[in-house]
Amino acid sequence: MRKNLLIGTALLMVSIPTFAGGFLTNTNQNILFLRMLARDASTRIDAVYSNPAGLAFIEGGDGLHLSLNIQSAYQTRQITSTFAPFAYGVQNEGNATKLFKGEASAPVIPSFQVAYKNGDWVFSGSFAVTGGGGKATFNQGLASFESIISMLPVFGQSMGINRYNVDSYMEGSQFFYGLQLGVTYKINEHFSAFVGGRMNYVNNNYTGYLRDIQINMPGTETMVPASATFESMAAQLPDGQQKVLLGMLAKATEDKELDCDQKGWGLTPIIGLDFNWNKLNVGVKYEFNTNLNVENDTRINTTGFPAYDHGINTPSDIPGLLTVGVSYDLLPTLRASVGYHHFFDKQADMANGKQKLLSAGTNEYLAGIEWDVHKRIQISGGMQRTKYGLTDDYMEDISFVTSSWSFGFGAGIKLAKNLNLNIAYFWTNYDDYTRNSSDYNNMAQKLQNIGLPESVASQLPKLPGTDVFTRTNKVFGVGIDYKF
Repeated sequence: MRKNLLIGTALLMVSIPTFAGGFLTNTNQNILFLRMLARDASTRIDAVYSNPAGLAFIEGGDGLHLSLNIQSAYQTRQITSTFAPFAYGVQNEGNATKLFKGEASAPVIPSFQVAYKNGDWVFSGSFAVTGGGGKATFNQGLASFESIISMLPVFGQSMGINRYNVDSYMEGSQFFYGLQLGVTYKINEHFSAFVGGRMNYVNNNYTGYLRDIQINMPGTETMVPASATFESMAAQLPDGQQKVLLGMLAKATEDKELDCDQKGWGLTPIIGLDFNWNKLNVGVKYEFNTNLNVENDTRINTTGFPAYDHGINTPSDIPGLLTVGVSYDLLPTLRASVGYHHFFDKQADMANGKQKLLSAGTNEYLAGIEWDVHKRIQISGGMQRTKYGLTDDYMEDISFVTSSWSFGFGAGIKLAKNLNLNIAYFWTNYDDYTRNSSDYNNMAQKLQNIGLPESVASQLPKLPGTDVFTRTNKVFGVGIDYKF
């Protein structure tokens, strides 16, 4: 019993996992992207972000160009987790497999682009949500939460414990706001260059809890508060190590709660080149790695994890980005584009050096086509393949991505001589990523790391488990472009 108590106490002391952010950069900053995707050689107003050097050849020529865009996004994140001790859960009805589903919505994601062209010079700026942009809610928590609670019956069998219950919840929001300014210069008839930068402001919030942890009354099916039960059991024992361990277990099964904001800022230098010849346009852009730390503004942290204490700084770099795009007018009314993106994820510092666990940076391949069906109406469509350098060690249910295929289509409508309306629908089909583990949630390793006696650590069971990760993503957007 002493060994079981020691293990159980240690389990609960590591019961709140790290809230680590994933890597994400929003490239959908204009509705023209949503309805065509391959915009890296653009010479329209969306080039402020996608191909700023191409603004030297902007359609409409000299003058002031404006674009206002509103997007509405809905996502789900699903983790199907299989772990034998889940079957002890009162809410799991004897099933070892459980679906943890999170929903994220961002009803309004605004972006704004402006460019002023005068001869060979173009001055441009934009404001957008350049990363994140929504709030994800897991009403049943996550497998990394529940899996450790589910071990109580495993180690409490000698005490007659064979059931558990827990009220688990997790909510996270992540917003990267970007204000970009820059200058484009037309070098000659065919070449132009851009230099600029983007100021990024990060505002994240993580809220989560484990409440009402329950076990069955030893030897019965009656569910009782775990903390009070262990405290009562401890009170009945004489002074000694078992009494101390039960007291620790009572403390460890108390409610755990976190409410933490993270804020920070960083500057992204940006350079670009563009080549324009007849029906062909080629754009290249490079965004340098953004050194960025987020600082905790913590209202409550009873998790026992100092990483979320008030004032702690965590690295959260925005990775460098190289984009290359080619567009060509196949006909006077038909245009095609292709593009390539590479994110230098392994060179961007993440919490706990997590970037080292990636096998490679992210690669994206894009293609799109646009057709003038009428002098006032354009229709377009495109696709994007995203390949992440994911590994089993990198993947966490708290924040994850999987490789995907994205598609978009829409229309452009000329409402007046200098006024265009863009509408689009965009969705993403994510791959399933399966992670098999011989030591689910690395629990045996966690327990050894906190100093369990060798006699106990050597007998720790390594229980296998499986997680299947996937997501969904749907976006609708409307934008207005105006030329003064």
